[in-house]
Amino acid sequence: MNRTSGRVARALAGVFMLACASVVAPAARAQKAAAASASFDRRVIPTPGKNPELHVPSWTKVALSNGAQLVVLERHGLPLVSVQVNFIGGANQYEPAGRTGLAVFVANQMMEGTAHRTGEQIVNDLQMLGTNFSSPLISGESGRVTFVSTKEQLAPTLAIVADVMENATFPQDALERYRARILVNLTQAQDRTGSISADVFPKLVYGADHPYGRTMTEATVKSITRDDLVSLYKAYFQPAHAIVTVVGDVKPDEAKRIVEQAFAHWPAGGSMPSFAYPALPAAKPTTIYLVDKPGAAQSTFRIGETGPARGTPDYYAIRVMNEMLGVLFQSRLNRNIREEKSYSYGVGSGFQFGRGPGAFFAGGDIMTAKNDSALIEFMKELRDIRGPRPPSDEEMAQAKASLVQSLPESFETLSGVNANVSSIYSQGLPEDYYAQFVRAVGAVTKEDVVRVAQKYIDLDHLAILIVGDREKIEGPLMATKIAPIVRLDVNGNPIVDTVRP
Repeated sequence: MNRTSGRVARALAGVFMLACASVVAPAARAQKAAAASASFDRRVIPTPGKNPELHVPSWTKVALSNGAQLVVLERHGLPLVSVQVNFIGGANQYEPAGRTGLAVFVANQMMEGTAHRTGEQIVNDLQMLGTNFSSPLISGESGRVTFVSTKEQLAPTLAIVADVMENATFPQDALERYRARILVNLTQAQDRTGSISADVFPKLVYGADHPYGRTMTEATVKSITRDDLVSLYKAYFQPAHAIVTVVGDVKPDEAKRIVEQAFAHWPAGGSMPSFAYPALPAAKPTTIYLVDKPGAAQSTFRIGETGPARGTPDYYAIRVMNEMLGVLFQSRLNRNIREEKSYSYGVGSGFQFGRGPGAFFAGGDIMTAKNDSALIEFMKELRDIRGPRPPSDEEMAQAKASLVQSLPESFETLSGVNANVSSIYSQGLPEDYYAQFVRAVGAVTKEDVVRVAQKYIDLDHLAILIVGDREKIEGPLMATKIAPIVRLDVNGNPIVDTVRP
């Protein structure tokens, strides 16, 4: 046998051995699994594992030379760094009247080019650095620019981010492309009951003139100009209301040096915004507002009213109450309307906590033939949580466990830690908020739950918005005699006089 044929023979022998192993190994594994299964008593419910413990990391906070704040939290397990440039205040504070949606345009168009890079170059440069970059965002009361990079590429990535924040050019052609896409989206949204509900509900609760009641419309989108984008961009991206949070494999002094270098050309300026919102409109008696969507396969319910600000001392009691009302899968609303009655694939409730009076709402998508029955059950559960059926020991335990045990997981990743720490500053919370959380939730009593339900769920002043096929649902809704009905168009404008049950 020559040397070549010997190598071939050995290779074939190796392949044969691997093939045999591939047959034997699964058989051995199956045999082992069968033995383990035989010794496992499936009649006994496994005991729960140990509850996860919340370990809140510490961080340092210093001022940068331009007035921005720098927060650094060290985590040296991997050579990665998460950075979030946070801005206090958002569209509610910086958008001019009649330009709702402008902040969304600015955040989207920043990446279309700067004085030094085209939009394509920005994307390519970030990809070449291996950076996980999230698109800029300006929401109602805050904004952010976020990325995760390797420690080695932190400085060059920050240089690109600084360029986007300081030198965006907003090309007219890119603006027009984005405007056309948004107009198409708005048109398509009027075919979806959920989208209609999301736009109309704030107008009903707050009125169209309150910042919480404004929504993007075709008229506001068409009115936005490039000069509007430039004006808001220059006013918004100022260091006086910026907080840079850095989490990962970097020390505070090193992070400060890199951030200062990256933002060396970002001059001091701006101011902290005011969160003084205008007075709320007078609460109206409970009314059913019906938006007709002929042929809709199901209806969307949204029932609610104005609620408390995030800073309310009732915050923890509200969170516990709302968990059992409409957050947990076995919450009262979902168990009743989905699990027991089968009127919906899922319903729930929530409080839109903000710096101002965010709304309370309950709702979901309901099958057309059961709109009346579902509304009766919604009102029953809202009434019961206020006292007729106070929370049980089991409900209290489940609600508190859900809130407390979900927190440790949110601190597992760099991005999660950064988001949690950033939220403290963007929402104006005390720096020891997470350390307080477990204790504060644990201190909530049944009496607290009933008290806040009575205080913040006012059955006499609810806006009951239902978007669905009026021809099929209006008669049965009237027959419930729960409230008078007002018909609205898809933009939330009344189209006929009130129809009383």
